[in-house]
Amino acid sequence: MEPQRSTRVPSGTTGLDAVLDGGFISGQTAIVTGGPGSGKTVLALQFLAAGDAGLYIGFEEREPDIRANAATLGIDLSDVSILDLSASGERFFEDEEYTIFPHEEVEGEEMLDRIADTIDEEDPDRLVIDPLSELRSLVPDDYRFRRNISSLINELKQRDVTTLCTTQSGDGSDRDLQFLGDTTIEIDRSTERRTLEVTKSRGSDAASGRHTHRIEGETGGRVYPKLVPGDHNRERDRTQLSSGIAELDALLNGGIKTGSVTIISGPSGVGKTTVGSLFLEATAETDRHAVGYLFEELRDDYLYRADALGLDVRSHHESGALGLTEIESLTRSADEFAHDVRQAVEEDDADLVMIDGIPGYRLALRGDETGKALNRELHALCRYCKRMGVTVVLIDEVRNLTGDLTPTDQQISYLADNILFLRYIERMGSIEKVIGVLKKRFGDFERSLRELEISEGGVDVGDRLTGMRGLLTGIPEEVDDMG
Repeated sequence: MEPQRSTRVPSGTTGLDAVLDGGFISGQTAIVTGGPGSGKTVLALQFLAAGDAGLYIGFEEREPDIRANAATLGIDLSDVSILDLSASGERFFEDEEYTIFPHEEVEGEEMLDRIADTIDEEDPDRLVIDPLSELRSLVPDDYRFRRNISSLINELKQRDVTTLCTTQSGDGSDRDLQFLGDTTIEIDRSTERRTLEVTKSRGSDAASGRHTHRIEGETGGRVYPKLVPGDHNRERDRTQLSSGIAELDALLNGGIKTGSVTIISGPSGVGKTTVGSLFLEATAETDRHAVGYLFEELRDDYLYRADALGLDVRSHHESGALGLTEIESLTRSADEFAHDVRQAVEEDDADLVMIDGIPGYRLALRGDETGKALNRELHALCRYCKRMGVTVVLIDEVRNLTGDLTPTDQQISYLADNILFLRYIERMGSIEKVIGVLKKRFGDFERSLRELEISEGGVDVGDRLTGMRGLLTGIPEEVDDMG
């Protein structure tokens, strides 16, 4: 008999429930830790706004400011009660002093009584204490503080009140407060982005890793969980996808398998994006949906070039069969981009995804990830697409115009089921282009090179190049077939 699943309480933050395996557990206490401006209070207010009978106990902002700031982020606190314990302006000018007991003991006991009375009066289902560390200052003695706060948390659990408390990560004295939480969440803010990590989850699973946490005006906070390919799967077919060019299909022994990953590599200007676009167009022409993500080019420029080459991309884009998205530099994290791709696959039924190009992907995606970390994210994205039966085309650039053949400069060749490479060669004083297949995991392929010409007339792949050696060096030599 399977154990009964605990009742879940929605977090109110889009994407966070997926990280928390369904939300907070009813009646438990969560501790949210982060530095100033990390977004702790936004997360807490969204939690309150997501349900009935919410109570916010705050020590730092006045109630009107709390409600006004929440409204600018699209957070409706109309059904949330607020106990405003922030210091009034008049307090600074008061001369009153306590003569028998230290003032913090007198004031602390009074404030704790106000908190207890308000909880009794409001009888909340959801409670936020922001920040919890203020209660420590009300009860300076550590032993008494721990006893009082443990008593409060236990009583709230008995009443089945789901509680969220915030603490400051930069304050060493707040570290021991995490013992109070059944769930602990750490929010980190760098110059590039915010990330969120669940560091403790008692009685529940939680998604591991640091997940992107974005806060925007009118929409509030949102979490973009890291992509876990193994969580996704659907039936796949293994049909061939034609490029629409007979000679190119001959190189690929009929085309590429749907649900595979193809890398198209070559130096700058050799025609990689154009060849990749053939597969976008071919997908759209078979009444399937394709999407292209442009990391290195504006969409208008891409469409202009496609028109000039006679590619039927614009009409498919205008009809909705082909989606094109330009990615502005440093505006998205790898988690957010993976979310975009998932949305295209699961909501828009995309059958093919093209990423143009990989150097731009690594430079443009916002975050603190190293190159190796971004490769791991790209690996997860490709694995996800394969498990969902989606064909992936990656456009990659190599630095060398000629010389030794390098499949990719980005160390991602292991991701590929197919590698299609384009090269420059010098022949009779002219620069020409060739195309070939280096790898095809599912099926055979032609092991020769063909001449490639891209012009206003479109894409032309010629016959096999024979009678020459050293083509891959870029400086071929003619050989005598009879010798």
